Amino acid sequence: MDELERVQKIIANSGYCARRKAEELIDQGRVQVNGKTVKIGDQASTSDMITIDGKPLHSEKKVYIALNKPFGYVTTTEDPHETRIITDLIDVPERIYPVGRLDKFTGGLIILTNDGDFANRIMHPRYEIEKTYYVKTDNPITPPVLMKLARGILIDDRMTSDAKVKQLSQTEIELTIHEGRNRIVRRMMESCGYMVKVLIRIQIGRLKLGNLKPGQYYQMTNEEKELIFMTNASPTRK
Repeated sequence: MDELERVQKIIANSGYCARRKAEELIDQGRVQVNGKTVKIGDQASTSDMITIDGKPLHSEKKVYIALNKPFGYVTTTEDPHETRIITDLIDVPERIYPVGRLDKFTGGLIILTNDGDFANRIMHPRYEIEKTYYVKTDNPITPPVLMKLARGILIDDRMTSDAKVKQLSQTEIELTIHEGRNRIVRRMMESCGYMVKVLIRIQIGRLKLGNLKPGQYYQMTNEEKELIFMTNASPTRK
């Protein structure tokens, strides 16, 4: 007998969409298993007939893309109000989606994939995958502010986790965090009285942006995928 899994996980692993999106589809009553509409928590096997909007679910080849997101692009797969979407930059036949988000005016390293488990390992808070950002501010960053950033800041009645801070110049730092709250880096700096002029994600785990130009991308190797989850060596793609 085939092993049973939650329907949203099967959908995500097929490459159709991310797990959260799959849960939305289920909540909207658009997913059926063997002709029966399912709800969150229902299980199925890969041999069951799963349909979305009446169309059979098919598995795709797994794709793993590292992209240097340019400023001005949004990290979504579709948005009727935006003309610059990051998936338009990537020419692959598979349906891929971004792992996490960078706001429209933040650039840098982002992963796109159709592997739901891989995406979940990067996004889920329990894995505490570190992300490092280059931050340029409007005014000099003082030592007390550096210490405050490192120890955590109260945002929305919840302290941010400890951060790693490296000062590059009076107005430039590298900030390493493992939180995924919306616009968290900008909000941390704003709470300290600074406006962020430039924000670029330069590293995820131990995978570095390196010399990748804005708009450029590459298919990740198995070694590069594992770098995301490593805590030691940090080679950079040239």
